[in-house]
Amino acid sequence: MDRLTELELFVHTAELGTLSKAAELLDISNASASRHLAALEQRLGVRLVERNTRRLALTPAGVEFLTRCKSLLSDLKDAETSMANAVSDPSGTLTVTASISFAMLHIAPLVPAFRRKYPKIKVVVVGTNQYYEIMDTGIDLAFRTREFEPDSNITVRRLAETRRVLAASPDYLRTHGKPTSVEDLAKHDLLIYSHANKPREMVFTKDGEKKVFKVDPALETNDGQIVRAAALAGAGILVQPTYIVYEDLIAGRLIPVLDDWDLPRLTINIAYQERRFMPVKTRLFIDFISEAFAHHQYERYWTRQTAL
Repeated sequence: MDRLTELELFVHTAELGTLSKAAELLDISNASASRHLAALEQRLGVRLVERNTRRLALTPAGVEFLTRCKSLLSDLKDAETSMANAVSDPSGTLTVTASISFAMLHIAPLVPAFRRKYPKIKVVVVGTNQYYEIMDTGIDLAFRTREFEPDSNITVRRLAETRRVLAASPDYLRTHGKPTSVEDLAKHDLLIYSHANKPREMVFTKDGEKKVFKVDPALETNDGQIVRAAALAGAGILVQPTYIVYEDLIAGRLIPVLDDWDLPRLTINIAYQERRFMPVKTRLFIDFISEAFAHHQYERYWTRQTAL
């Protein structure tokens, strides 16, 4: 029997006046209850109950210990009730981080629906194009495009995969022509994101063939939305994940180029601190985002050739 149950046995014995009724309440035998009460007294080094009368009586030490035990068990019950309420009526502040583009396009639009469902959970979105260390910054979860975390205490959950595409505005392509080969890119203005993996090198593959193109960018920036804005303004050919420019491609504001070639794809992951019991607010947000992505079939659209 664990210590908590021993305390419950002692309190019930004191309140009911008999060990047998306390044993019945806890669904244990009288002999077992007697042994465990004796074990509690032996561990404490003090007699709690006088057994020389038909109705058990508490010793002065027993009276003092009863007060402490009842307070302890009451606090425990309150804590359990609070946790149950947290599950049924979750609350608190949830802090998430992601790149500015991902936060703008795929987190912020979902926050209103999430808060309608869980109105007592407040959401703080930290938009940054560099990775925060989750363990040290109070971040509950982060959206990443790297496959693993250097800290083994961080769990990574796959959310979706996305292609990286080259695209330009119709005006730019009318003025400069549309490249028909990887080599043609040398004649064009390229717009790149500086935090990409090896931003000045593009590795293209198609049907087992591989071509490496060294980029001399016309524009290099640390934010995907700046790359997108420049491309929409006709500044050149951007290189971006599909999740950033998909709507522009569908609407015709940007036109894909060399779409039959593949660049290395990105996996979007949710990263969070490994815990035996994940906070309810964190689990709810992860589930909500995952369900939204599955419902909208983002990966299906982000991984197909956009020219199709």
